[in-house]
Amino acid sequence: MATLGITTQKHKVTVVGSGNWGSAIAKIIAENTQAHPSIFQRDVQMWVFEEEVALPKDSKHYNAQSSLSQGPQKLTTLINEFHENIKYLPGVPLPTNVIANSSLENAVQDSTILIFNLPHQFIGKICDSIKGKIVPFARGISCIKGVDVSDKGIQLFSESIGLKLGIYCGALSGANIANEVAQEKFSETTVAYDPPRMDSQHPTPHGSPKLSPIDTITQSSSPGPKQQVKLQALPNEFPPLSHENVKKLFHRPYFHVRMVSDVAGVSLGGALKNVVALAAGWVDGLGWGDNAKAAVMRVGILEEVKFGQTFFENKVEAATFTQESCGVADMITSCSGGRNFRCARMSVKENLPIGEVEERELNGQKLQGTSTAYDVNAFLKMQDMEDEFPLFTAVYQILEGKHRPADIPQLIDASVA
Repeated sequence: MATLGITTQKHKVTVVGSGNWGSAIAKIIAENTQAHPSIFQRDVQMWVFEEEVALPKDSKHYNAQSSLSQGPQKLTTLINEFHENIKYLPGVPLPTNVIANSSLENAVQDSTILIFNLPHQFIGKICDSIKGKIVPFARGISCIKGVDVSDKGIQLFSESIGLKLGIYCGALSGANIANEVAQEKFSETTVAYDPPRMDSQHPTPHGSPKLSPIDTITQSSSPGPKQQVKLQALPNEFPPLSHENVKKLFHRPYFHVRMVSDVAGVSLGGALKNVVALAAGWVDGLGWGDNAKAAVMRVGILEEVKFGQTFFENKVEAATFTQESCGVADMITSCSGGRNFRCARMSVKENLPIGEVEERELNGQKLQGTSTAYDVNAFLKMQDMEDEFPLFTAVYQILEGKHRPADIPQLIDASVA
């Protein structure tokens, strides 16, 4: 049963972010809001950081007689006119019900579902900008790869978003290279959402963690007093955001969704695999072959599980890393063809700093592996536990120039067999 009696309202969905992954997710969601009109409003707002972009002459939309082809134009104008993100997801048609909006406040107004999909270094500022400007019973899904580290400790971005905005926030992560997903090549993802019990009379699904939130969000993994925010219930006029209905927002014939309740495990898998992918790219760039990459991935999965169970012990299930798309599958994909892997491999082959490769290859987007490696190392230093995670520490030291990629076998030799 998907609804409680008769519902009179539909969920409005906003995607906060419009890079290649943000645009791909907006495409999926817009297809599904059309497919499920009893649950969701048709139009999907997509917040776009406004910039001026010239329509490439090789674009199918280029017309020398058109004013839109005469020099740089606002990216939102081009997206809404051509239904394509010509800068970050060129060549992929977007549904006409994706509405590009440069006003963040306007894009999130009255939205009951907020999908956060942007580089993690911007999330704090974004949350500060919309705090108090969203409906108090909104719910979120974080597609952000990374962890939030400060002198107070470490948080998942789903936690950071929830605590800053006073809303419940789940997570989405998986073996999902954005361009392949956007081109509708088959893939899977994992969505972690443990519905607050106040939102539905239906019990949370089997396997929900014991600390499933009832009416609060509690900071889970930082020392000192725990920050706690009281949630406001989703009104009964809206369809409940059960696993069944959340799945309907994301599942497509080409994009299969597995619903779980382990938000911490899904979030960590999405963040930490990017650090491992740098190491895999380096050893591949050295020409060491598939055996070396497999060894790096094995150690990486072990360190992911250990990190989760050490610092999020009440919220992480080891099976999330070994059985779900957000775990082992994402590790394989990221260490075979993801942007962190590719840029690390090129940096070795071309003997260039990875930052130079990033700037050249990513069209203004940023690697998440490098920033996450620094964040994770800062946290491990605070805990005096760098030696407990030799691969994560090795990646940081190589980025800092203290070691070379060729030193990786020696640096991880102390890892658990």
